[in-house]
Amino acid sequence: MRNDLIRWLAPAALLLPGCGGEDRPPGSGDAAADSGVAPAGRELAYVTNEGSGEVTIIDTSTDSAVATITVGTRPRGVRVTDDGRHVFVALSGSPRCPPTMPDEECEKLEVDKSKDGIGMIDVASRKVVKVLPGGSDPEAFDISKDGTRLFVSNEDSHVATLVDIASGKVIATVPVGREPEGVELHPSGETVWVTGETDHDVTVLDTDSGKVVTKIKVGRRPRDLAFTDDGSRAYVTAEVDGTVAVVDARNHKLLETIKLPEGARPMGVEISPDGRRIYVANGRGGSVSVIDAATDSVVASVEVGVRPWGIALTSDGRKLYSANGPSSDVTVVDTESMRVLKKIPAGELPWGVAIGQAP
Repeated sequence: MRNDLIRWLAPAALLLPGCGGEDRPPGSGDAAADSGVAPAGRELAYVTNEGSGEVTIIDTSTDSAVATITVGTRPRGVRVTDDGRHVFVALSGSPRCPPTMPDEECEKLEVDKSKDGIGMIDVASRKVVKVLPGGSDPEAFDISKDGTRLFVSNEDSHVATLVDIASGKVIATVPVGREPEGVELHPSGETVWVTGETDHDVTVLDTDSGKVVTKIKVGRRPRDLAFTDDGSRAYVTAEVDGTVAVVDARNHKLLETIKLPEGARPMGVEISPDGRRIYVANGRGGSVSVIDAATDSVVASVEVGVRPWGIALTSDGRKLYSANGPSSDVTVVDTESMRVLKKIPAGELPWGVAIGQAP
């Protein structure tokens, strides 16, 4: 998930109590530690831990965990505001069903829709201060360019939910195809793109009206996508095919497909700040691959851990962080040498990573 797209500043109105959504009681979401917060200006990595219902905070200057915040059930998608003061996290009351579990068995597990929502963390107090609506089983999301709306994927109901942040109300619910997952705002702010895992496509939505602009066929089981800064291209990961689709993001046409190394099951994707490299988390392939943007070819790969999903880059592009679910850790990679610098213990089943400056 692109780092530059996750740092939009939410409006001041949403930071005040009583502006919509569900207020949490005092003490909700207390951190596990009361010291060790990074000084203002340093970059922090926020890692959602789907299994333990927590967010692990990592100081990227020391690559050490400095706090753990209890946030709610099944936290997955994560975004940081531009000023670094707040972090948004997708929460779900739907059960986690492993790929090996039959659908009929999964359907027997308890569902608690009251736990669905988008939690807002106050970084200074390390507490969840509000929960906004996010539709059923929210997984990934992005924020409008003006910071007033959320665009949320709802995998179980096959829709995208548009939420007004200030009022905490749902604006629209839009059918986008079966099992929507990845959500990314186009750099222009005019459209938002949603991947459809089962329909093998990307739905393009108009951010103002919420209406479907078009659909673009990509590879099988698209998981995530990222845009170049100029908005000319989108890179879409296709888990089943082991490929990355290169899309003309202005004309909404598939340009080519990049084959990843054998065994890759691509998930998260990031683009370097200079736009020269595309980084892909290879999921069950256990690695991160690098694509040269000039040639659209894989130029390097590094083993990072068990089933890396979310990845994020520091603002200078020098370090990459991968959330490795089954091994419950985060791997730090030097992007120049493509060597592993460190593995940091996280909570249970880390899923997403977002990086922002400490307030």
